[in-house]
Amino acid sequence: MNGQERGQWPLVGRERELAIFTQVWAARRCRGVIVCGPAGVGKSRLAEEFLEQAMAGKKFKGSRVTATAAASTVPLGAIAHLIPTRVDLSDPVKGFTAVAAALAETRRDRQWGVLVDDLHLLDVTSAVLLRQLLDADVIRLIATVRTGEPVSEAVEALTHGDAVSRMDLTSFDLDRVEDLLQAALHGPVGRRTVHSLYQASGGNALFLHELVHGALETKTLASDGQIWELDEGALQCTPRLTELITARLRAAPSAARSALELLALCEPLPLAHAEAVATPEVLAELEKARLIRVRLDRRRISVTLAHPLYGEILRADIPALRRRILLLQQAERVETQGARRRDDALYLATWHMAATGTANPHLLTQAAPLARHAHDYPQVIALLNAVPEQHQTTTTRLLLGEALLELGQSEQAEATLAEADACAVGEQQQLPVTIARTLNLFYLGGRTAEALAINDAARSVVVSAIGRRKLLINEAAMRTMSGEPAQGLALMEDLEEDINQAPNINVWLRGAMGKTAGLAFRGRTGQAVALADHAYAAHVQVAGQPQARVPHPATQLIVSVIALGEAGRLAEARALGARAAADLVTVHAPLARIWLSFYWARVEWQSGHPATARHLFAEAAALARIHHSHMALGLILAGLSASAALLGDIKAAEAARAERSLYPFTGLLAGEDRLCEAWLFAGRGCLGQARSVLVEAAHAARSTGHLMSESMVLTDVARLGGAKEVVDRLAELAQECDGTLASARAHLAAALATDDPDQLLAVSEELQAIGADLLAAEAATAAGAAWSRAGQPRRATAATTRALASAARCQGARTPLLTDVEITAPLTRREREIALLARTGTTSKDIADTLHLSVRTVDNHLQHIYNKLGVSTRRELTDVVGGQ
Repeated sequence: MNGQERGQWPLVGRERELAIFTQVWAARRCRGVIVCGPAGVGKSRLAEEFLEQAMAGKKFKGSRVTATAAASTVPLGAIAHLIPTRVDLSDPVKGFTAVAAALAETRRDRQWGVLVDDLHLLDVTSAVLLRQLLDADVIRLIATVRTGEPVSEAVEALTHGDAVSRMDLTSFDLDRVEDLLQAALHGPVGRRTVHSLYQASGGNALFLHELVHGALETKTLASDGQIWELDEGALQCTPRLTELITARLRAAPSAARSALELLALCEPLPLAHAEAVATPEVLAELEKARLIRVRLDRRRISVTLAHPLYGEILRADIPALRRRILLLQQAERVETQGARRRDDALYLATWHMAATGTANPHLLTQAAPLARHAHDYPQVIALLNAVPEQHQTTTTRLLLGEALLELGQSEQAEATLAEADACAVGEQQQLPVTIARTLNLFYLGGRTAEALAINDAARSVVVSAIGRRKLLINEAAMRTMSGEPAQGLALMEDLEEDINQAPNINVWLRGAMGKTAGLAFRGRTGQAVALADHAYAAHVQVAGQPQARVPHPATQLIVSVIALGEAGRLAEARALGARAAADLVTVHAPLARIWLSFYWARVEWQSGHPATARHLFAEAAALARIHHSHMALGLILAGLSASAALLGDIKAAEAARAERSLYPFTGLLAGEDRLCEAWLFAGRGCLGQARSVLVEAAHAARSTGHLMSESMVLTDVARLGGAKEVVDRLAELAQECDGTLASARAHLAAALATDDPDQLLAVSEELQAIGADLLAAEAATAAGAAWSRAGQPRRATAATTRALASAARCQGARTPLLTDVEITAPLTRREREIALLARTGTTSKDIADTLHLSVRTVDNHLQHIYNKLGVSTRRELTDVVGGQ
């Protein structure tokens, strides 16, 4: 599938099975390979690949057989096309021997490879004949068998024996689903989309294929040019998928229909409630047919449908009145038992709303905090929107506003929270509303001034010391994340060490996140890592408390990723980003996913993995567009543009940079927003202009106190030929900032400035140790070039070999320093600049204007370059120097 066409998918995730087949099939004693598994796991697709491999060696002549229920009633009906027309089968014994002889004669030096799809449906006569052909070594068998299906003794005989290998297939896991989707769609796929398709399909290849095809047809699955994403909402079954699942469900006994319908509406169910509508015997039959699952959770036995799509198909087929009856009956069962479980109020409210469109207001307001505790924000909104106006309070409006905020619906959140603000009475109500409003305006809208003004205005109402402390921490967090990390840290310097001593759990957690980020931005990375670890542990502890209204603990890991990255613990930061993403993908928390993807992408950029960074930036951008996270989107697009430029995709880099200009810069990570502009210049070979942009960016970072951002930007100046201009400032930053990253950057600049190959190799090892693969590759490349200029070819070769090994981990990154590894003769710095410009087709006049040289000087340099590299044209120069 190329994104639009329906057809056979690429074979992905079956490398182990293919390797086993190759080994088994090569054995002389092999008579066949049987692929077993439930429907839809890809047995037929794999068996086809097996046959293609067998035929590719030209030792086998292939033939295909499809067994069907209809053909099974006709002896030899499925394999009639294999039987030579001249063979008389009136006497089966003689006839079967004649078939074997005839097939052996026609194969000459090749054996028959026969693929039988759905072997379990094969008629007995065909099975007996195939067995004789196997025993006569006339054919080898490749077959698929659906597990759990009854088979005849004759078919059973085909699948057993030492010479027949059995291979059991299972559904794909999450990683294999991602691999398959990316191969089928020819591009990266967002983690949320992968998870949604995995959950809906259960890893079943057939179901997955149909879901993707349906989403492509309805355009609910689309690419923005960078990444494939599903629209929010439920996936739609295709007619073919509906037919397949319906047929499977209809195989259940009629007495089981009520249980299946009730599960579709109310799963998971306690076993006792399932037995209220179906006998234990019927439920056992459903479990055997793999239509339901029965699980023991502590002392409670629960029942669910065996596949997520079963519920969707069943629900679509339940009439409205029947649905109402089932839901209300289930609600009555729970109410009769006293609704003792903590989540019962949530279930009851949901069922009543689904059955009647409404529910008791008291029940709704009881259920909403439970949904909030489960981070099910869409459910919170549905429940509270059903509360009549006369029953709405400041508390319900605040809860509704917070849920809208979590889902990125900024305008609706502000309107709801403004209503809560208007009816808030006293400090106890005013304070949480104020904090929620500032979060919404600041983190979603990027409206920093308004958020700070609202926070300041609340001081006229909030008079208690504890309340003012909360407002102070709230202000500090916003200042830290809006370009004033030094000021924010000053306000939070005495943040309580123990969350239990804090005036408010949520405010403390937000303060801890802001302080961790501020410490990291200021280069105090040891303190940042320690606080991040402490805050996460505290978050996990309080998140388990029913009364706590806190975000998912994985949100706290966002700043842990920042802290570890700035400390130079890049591999740990990347692993933590992946772990947090896995935790958040199941949670309705788009804002957290946006910021996590951004900071994880930033660590991948620091590590020198631009393709992974691009994927993550693209995913964050897609989410930020959907949820109108303007504060994040500008920075995300800058990172996306820089990553594309580093990979040589100038067109995509330009597009992302143009979109970035639509969003105001909030001051966060000052200086880093200019990286895209600089690397676009570098991609075109305009290194002087790239350095100028970066110098301005470094000044912006320094003026706002973003020391680690300044270190990052100045390092890029050094990489693009300006090491001597920045080496002193990077050395100062290494003194001001702890951790290994700042010092390694300073060492790189110093080595580049002196062009010392020994020092460059030493710093390459230092950078490799902290996981900065691209910087390590560049340092080794520069060492090789330095050795070459010094007339030390053996040392140059050794350094170049090291550079190539590091560069292999950099996902195709192209930088001016890395081009030296491809240049076999030494170029001066000026010659390299001119070569990089010329290889893009830039005229001599434009090169002269860019570098402030005469056209004659440029042409003279070009002639020297051609002589050194053994080329004669700009086109050949592109092949030698490398294109971007």
